[in-house]
Amino acid sequence: MPPATPAPAPAPAPAGTYTIKAGDTLSAIAARSNVSLSALLTTNGISAATVIHPGKTLRLPGATPGTVSEPAPVDLVPSSFLGFTYPVKVVADANANKQLLNSLPAPSQAEMRKIVSDTATAMGVDPSLALAFSFQESGFNQRAVSPANAIGAMQVIPSSGEWASDLVGRKLNLLDPYDNATAGVAIIRSLIRTSPSLDIAIASYYQGQYSVQSRGMFEDTKAYVAAIKAHQVNFK
Repeated sequence: MPPATPAPAPAPAPAGTYTIKAGDTLSAIAARSNVSLSALLTTNGISAATVIHPGKTLRLPGATPGTVSEPAPVDLVPSSFLGFTYPVKVVADANANKQLLNSLPAPSQAEMRKIVSDTATAMGVDPSLALAFSFQESGFNQRAVSPANAIGAMQVIPSSGEWASDLVGRKLNLLDPYDNATAGVAIIRSLIRTSPSLDIAIASYYQGQYSVQSRGMFEDTKAYVAAIKAHQVNFK
């Protein structure tokens, strides 16, 4: 019996394209492909909120065999904060998001403050509390991105953004100032409703609700709670 003929290897993706793999994000693809996230989105006619699926192919902007396009940012966001160094992929995503936010129009601090206040009022959250969070987290800076890839004026990480999207019943784009405010306020509202006290709710925004309830507040969390409450008085 003749040996079985091996199955042909799958054809490689055409030059200048990228085949999406499980776990990929648009910002990580852009970083690995040495292109800007904004250029990747424009080339493929998609937005940062587009859901991508493994096996699908993206076109890389301006890519030709043996060349690279605009280098991905590597130093817009530091890799560590308060003595903790974040994974390379998280920092790469943070740098890509920072680059994109820098390229987009952004509200002034005064405008962002009003967006947060109006959003909180509409969602039934004390505006002074929402303002205290945004001031502490970013100083009302929608272009802020942390090494943990916390995005925008309310400093919401992507996984928390997905949770906030579920809370409000629609997909939120954390790069949009109005959606960013909505995400942060939705999280604050949920934490208040599910925490035994306001202090625990405030701490949970910073440390995580499960961590606070299972391990108690860390010393830096206690300082964070005190800061939020002090800011809230100033915004009354």
